[in-house]
Amino acid sequence: MGLMNLNLRRCLKHLSDNVKHKGRFLGSVSSQKYQVELDRSLQVPEEYWGRISENIIWEKKWDKVMDNSNPPFVKWFPGGELSLCYNAVDRHVDEGFGDETAIIWDSAITDRKDKISYNRLKDEVSRVAGLLSRLGVGRGDRVLIYMPMVPEAMVAMLATIRLGAVHSVVFGGFAAKELSTRIKHAEPKVIISASCGIEPNRIVKYKPNVDEAIRLSGLEIKNLVFQRDECIADIGKNDIVWQDVVPGVPGVDCVPVGSMDPLYILYTSGTTGEPKGVQHPTGGHAVVNKWTMETIYGMQPGDTWFAASDLGWIVGHEYTCYSPLLNRTKTILYEGKPVATPDPGQFFRVIQEYQVNGMFTAPTAIRAIKKEDQNGEYAQKYDLSSLRYLFVAGEHCDYDTRLWAEKIFQVPVLDNWWQTETGHAMTSTCIGLGNSLNPPKDVSGMPVPGWDMRILKEDGTEAEANELGRIVAKLPMPPGCMSTLFRADQRFHDTYFKTFPGYYDTMDAGMKDENGYIKVMARDDDVINVAGHRLSTSALEEVILAHPGVGDAAVVGVKDTLKGQLPIGLIVPRLEYTGNLREELVVKVRNDLGAVAAFRIVIMVKGLPRTRSGKTARKTLSDLADGKKVKIPPTIEDPSVYGDIKLALQEHGYALNAPDPE
Repeated sequence: MGLMNLNLRRCLKHLSDNVKHKGRFLGSVSSQKYQVELDRSLQVPEEYWGRISENIIWEKKWDKVMDNSNPPFVKWFPGGELSLCYNAVDRHVDEGFGDETAIIWDSAITDRKDKISYNRLKDEVSRVAGLLSRLGVGRGDRVLIYMPMVPEAMVAMLATIRLGAVHSVVFGGFAAKELSTRIKHAEPKVIISASCGIEPNRIVKYKPNVDEAIRLSGLEIKNLVFQRDECIADIGKNDIVWQDVVPGVPGVDCVPVGSMDPLYILYTSGTTGEPKGVQHPTGGHAVVNKWTMETIYGMQPGDTWFAASDLGWIVGHEYTCYSPLLNRTKTILYEGKPVATPDPGQFFRVIQEYQVNGMFTAPTAIRAIKKEDQNGEYAQKYDLSSLRYLFVAGEHCDYDTRLWAEKIFQVPVLDNWWQTETGHAMTSTCIGLGNSLNPPKDVSGMPVPGWDMRILKEDGTEAEANELGRIVAKLPMPPGCMSTLFRADQRFHDTYFKTFPGYYDTMDAGMKDENGYIKVMARDDDVINVAGHRLSTSALEEVILAHPGVGDAAVVGVKDTLKGQLPIGLIVPRLEYTGNLREELVVKVRNDLGAVAAFRIVIMVKGLPRTRSGKTARKTLSDLADGKKVKIPPTIEDPSVYGDIKLALQEHGYALNAPDPE
């Protein structure tokens, strides 16, 4: 049976008011419902978000929906008070759902599993909050969390906000020096950590990193340590062992905070120099992120949701922890990799075992599975019929990866685009509003209600349809977005709103088609200028990744005296491919994009530097090729790839004077 007939059969089987089904909705580009919602959100935002805010239990209702008297510092629901912890945990117990599963923990790396009910979650969260309170943590104080993907990490997040305090989650295993900069900046009252994290071939000791980071910070801080059986950490005078203390501490109730009080501070990946702590407010976050679960992702209370993301990333905050819990949707906390823990079939196993209805991951994870299991043999071992949608975000999803994933996962694969700063998607396929599940290839969806997305040229005028430009959002930004940068209001203004006054500058490049679809191409500084022609590195990568001999790829620009810049393709080849990959890629790019791309430099490498969120560190690759000094971003998963890439570049006459990346 052909793909079209197969998808039609699935569509007919699961169709239910064009919203909750598996397969493609073969309807209009954008539903009437979506257009009405988008228009109302932009024309009468106070009325629109005021209505939606009724989905939250408020301790004290807001005085007004929006105060936009001091842009860009918009205030949503000022005067309102609430506890996000109550709305995510206690509310479900009070409403009779205490025995329902809240969190499913699946550790493929240790072969351990657990299911945590709302009753149990409330008990554990309230006890940890009680301990934090004894340690002096109160409303507005900061708690830094440095843990692996274990349930205690989510408990720590929820316990912090139960007290009205503010958490800052840092990737477990982060280097001590980088961790210390965040400690000095956030000045946490307490650090919550674990003895170790577990990778496919090694155990990463966390405690020495925390000890060194505290020493470097010059502060004296209590450290609550969760001991894992795989590695028991040494305990010092300022350390407290989770297992020894938490069970005996009486629980405490939720502390309401103001709507604009910060919920968390999340430091963006690749931060150098002064840390950039993105601060999200509590009230708008609670309202919007609960709303997105049904509106964008089509998830209902009682459904099962799998966001394969580290808690240190924005997706982990929003769609592993808070949004599904606010919506009473079971959330899966997965400890492991998409491959090598122990095989590329783990995502498929999780889908079958827990009857997953919706999934969220990064294109990089899909490419990793594809590289190890090109024909989907592992997928065929599992029943994936419960899955309705697969969402991808983190960086541009190339067309070939999307088609492969649709074939293997047997569901629509839908891109959505957002940033740490926005807290939820700016563009997506809004399933709950009836958007078509068969959008044009390679788009990131349509603007989510609340977002007035524009494409601007360098002079600030609007671009034509399908013309490359800077993607911006007209102010005010909707609720839930960052309210400022922690202790840096002026930097907040100058970074995001100074270049294009009246707009939020996403710093991403892309285009909008005649139907309103947004296509995000790359960070704007990843657009290279070849003899006066602006080319997106993502467009080049997409063509390259469609070649059957390519496992992974990155394109960066290097300086050229004649053309200004030239593109270099760094290619991770498939070992089984025997063709002339260099020559074939040059021909393929010329045929697909034209000679204007001037693509002729193809360099084979063993791996690419990627962050834990799946982004390629193109800027450092470009600098390395140009012979500049490179500081490896602290969020890179495998820093050792830089050494191999430097040698490969030097063989082709690049990076000749570059010092070793550090």
